[in-house]
Amino acid sequence: MCADTTADTTEATGPDYRDTVFLPETDFPMRAGLPQREPEWLDRWARIGVYDRLREKSGRRPFTLHDGPPYANGHLHIGHALNKVLKDMVVRSQQMMGFDARYVPGWDCHGLPIEWKIEEQYRAKGLNKDDVDIVAFRQECRKFAEGWIDIQREEFKRLGVTGAWDRPYLTMDFHAEAVIADEFMKFLMNGSLYQGSKPVMWSPVEKTALAEAEVEYHDVTSHTIWVRFKPVSGLHGASVVIWTTTPWTIPQNRAVAYNPGVAYGAYRIDAAAENATVTVGEIVILADALAEGVMAAAKVEGFTKLRDVATSEFEGVLLAHPYRGVEGGNGEWDFDVPMLPGDHVTDDAGTGFVHTAPSHGDDDYQLGQKFGLPMTYNVEPDGSYRADLPLFGGQPIITPEGKEGPANVSNIKQLAYAGALLAKGKMKHSYPHSWRSKAPLIYRNTPQWFAAIDHKLDDGMGNYGDTIRSRALHSINQLVQFTPVSGRNRLYSMIEARPDWVLSRQRAWGVPLTCFVKKGAKPTDADFLLRNAEVNARIKAAFEAEGADVWYVQGFKEKVLSGIVDPSEYEQVFDVLDVWFDSGSTHAFVLRDREDGSEDGLADLYLEGTDQHRGWFHSSMLQACGTKGRAPYRGVLTHGFTLDEKGMKMSKSLGNTVAPQEVIKEYGADILRLWVAQSDYTVDLRIGKEILKGVADSYRRLRNTLRYMLGALAGYTAEEAVDAKDMPELERWVLHRLAELDAEVRKGYAAYDFQGVFQKLFTFATSDLSAFYFDIRKDTLYCDPASSLRRRACRTVMDALFHRLTTWLAPIMVFTAEDVWLSRFPGEGESIHLHDMPETPAAWLDEGLAKKWAGIRAARRTVTGALEVQRTAKVIGSSLEAAPAVYVEDDALRASLASVDFSELCITSSLALNAGTAPEGAFKLADVAGVSVVFAEATGGKCARCWRVLPDVGTHKHAETCARCNDALG
Repeated sequence: MCADTTADTTEATGPDYRDTVFLPETDFPMRAGLPQREPEWLDRWARIGVYDRLREKSGRRPFTLHDGPPYANGHLHIGHALNKVLKDMVVRSQQMMGFDARYVPGWDCHGLPIEWKIEEQYRAKGLNKDDVDIVAFRQECRKFAEGWIDIQREEFKRLGVTGAWDRPYLTMDFHAEAVIADEFMKFLMNGSLYQGSKPVMWSPVEKTALAEAEVEYHDVTSHTIWVRFKPVSGLHGASVVIWTTTPWTIPQNRAVAYNPGVAYGAYRIDAAAENATVTVGEIVILADALAEGVMAAAKVEGFTKLRDVATSEFEGVLLAHPYRGVEGGNGEWDFDVPMLPGDHVTDDAGTGFVHTAPSHGDDDYQLGQKFGLPMTYNVEPDGSYRADLPLFGGQPIITPEGKEGPANVSNIKQLAYAGALLAKGKMKHSYPHSWRSKAPLIYRNTPQWFAAIDHKLDDGMGNYGDTIRSRALHSINQLVQFTPVSGRNRLYSMIEARPDWVLSRQRAWGVPLTCFVKKGAKPTDADFLLRNAEVNARIKAAFEAEGADVWYVQGFKEKVLSGIVDPSEYEQVFDVLDVWFDSGSTHAFVLRDREDGSEDGLADLYLEGTDQHRGWFHSSMLQACGTKGRAPYRGVLTHGFTLDEKGMKMSKSLGNTVAPQEVIKEYGADILRLWVAQSDYTVDLRIGKEILKGVADSYRRLRNTLRYMLGALAGYTAEEAVDAKDMPELERWVLHRLAELDAEVRKGYAAYDFQGVFQKLFTFATSDLSAFYFDIRKDTLYCDPASSLRRRACRTVMDALFHRLTTWLAPIMVFTAEDVWLSRFPGEGESIHLHDMPETPAAWLDEGLAKKWAGIRAARRTVTGALEVQRTAKVIGSSLEAAPAVYVEDDALRASLASVDFSELCITSSLALNAGTAPEGAFKLADVAGVSVVFAEATGGKCARCWRVLPDVGTHKHAETCARCNDALG
């Protein structure tokens, strides 16, 4: 091994040859200083216009990743960082593989979270939102969103994310609002839009309907009640018992459902605890599988099954509502309740009978539709009973603070008073909440606007089906590639089973439902909705010019309807669109309408978290299938959520959150990006201090490899280059590995397998290069004459390594790759991100050579293992002090070792290669059969220039040198 300028290489009186060796030269710093230096590269990329210069490259096939818009209402969290870095690695890798990879960042700007923030500000000032002009209120929402867009844009850019940051898309831009309205009006015109009164997920706190994508589930403890329904006639006087966790829905009961496939029985109560609410001797009907559990809940101490009850006995039976004839009821519940068959009834839990309130549950609603049950309108938008409802008027189910109101307890007390309460209790279960206010939700019957996803569409786009659902399912099965593939089944099952899409929200900040209804007409009437292409065109033009606020300006109805229909005959709808319709429509005003969109209006990839199977992937699919006839994307990639190091969900209250801004401040954005690349994004990802320390260590090792290459290439010019066929075997083996890696890296990037790409590159850099090739060739680089074929070949390979490693790593380590590149090519307009991954000659592949060198490397491991034993025992300090004897039993392997300078490969001064079995006690490795090593010290003098211990040292012109170094000195 050659002398190092930092080492004491000679005796005090000996010659000093340090200035004669070619030591690495580079200004590339060992310490990265990423937090301080990364902003400089960001400024440089903006100054030289890297993103736009890439767009100028002609003849490339476009690749479009369409950005799922984040919401403009707060600082970025680690999930945002994960998402945006993944997107950036996709865009950069596709660009460097020869595509025109476009990335237009966007923001979701409308909707409840922003509106809620402005309302909070109003409440803090003692103001009422309803007293403010709606256009003025919407302007405040717009201003709020603009402020956060500017903040988030800088935070995203700090991550090293490339894109059209100076021209993003915003759902609140006038053109976007015009297109969203136009896309909505396509649903109006194709007949899939309808108004229906049915139960929807409703937030009493936010006073609006919510879509399933806006719902999250949390465990809560609920009241549970078992209630008697007494027969008006039949059933031999036995009561039918229902069970529910929503006592507040009892006033809305209109039927009791049973399942013809469930076994039922009549049970007599023989004995009960003193505090039970049952009556000894009474007879109740229950599902046989649930009878024992019901009796236990009711504190029954003895009961007898009297007989089986055939479900045919339930046909035509009428029951009394539990509040029938109750004092103060004013006749509100003096009606009969039918028993009806329903497949949704099971004997898994409850009683085998289901209390049916058609206004407060989907199964209940469907049963009501089938049998013509009446709907109720007892619950107001704020989650309280209507004021004139007897006994319970005005009582809240959910309070404005999101807590449980008195409605449940009031009903339990009233049922007990009426003699209908069989038992009560509490249970913990999963319950829907708003993912914004975090408050509990209720199912509430209210008139809403829906998109019918099973409506047959005659729109000329029926290549993949004639309904939104059939087009979506076909797209999932035939037109979309999913990464990971499990996403396909998840999205398919969701769309296969989903109900119609609730499009309307009772809010102010959003794109309005741009439609008009005829006064006096019913939703089922053919002329209920105004369907007129000229009216639609006027609305779109007005939005294009003035934005969606114009819908709320006095006289707008008259402006767009006059001369077409009589404005006085129509009412304007003022609900706003579900924000998922906004983001679901982005394909139209980004992919279709922008010059940097895509030629066919389709994205090559949508990339978001796994929750977007019920969010953006879902709504975009439904929306596009209604207006384009198919999915708006060819590929869908989903990633998991971020967890702390222990696998716990991050929470501010637990103090286990990891803010990307803090990681960048301590380590730099490249470390955060490297964490993404090292992780399996298809599952939930863990992050924390110890994990980041490990990532930083990997980064340092990789940086040292890159730094060594830069030092070894100091002064390299093309004139030094050696043709591959003339290189030593070791260099040709490295070229083979490069050819192998080139295919693997491209395949990995094409499949978005960033973890696989990084692992291969990291292993190659640290194992194949630093620990093997660089280790062996240091001596050649430092000590061989500049003109030697071996040294020139090594530097030629180093140059090939440099161009490939830097470009392969550039999509991941954007700042470090730039630093490395500019250290060698420092031009003002230069950037690694303007270059493609270089093509790698297929001729470099040599499988025979690779097989040979796999054997050589295994044998070398045995030798270095034996030397390490001696070094640990302080017998030697350097491997150059050794001259081991190596015994190789396999003739072919021994021939391979004999064909190369195996001593050079093992970094020993000399080495004896022997056939046959080694003497007793020779060093062996369990996983390398037939190779043994007997240690021996090298004999001779130590070369003052290269440190080899050789017999000829001291016999040449230059004092204390070996023949090779003497020749190099001239």
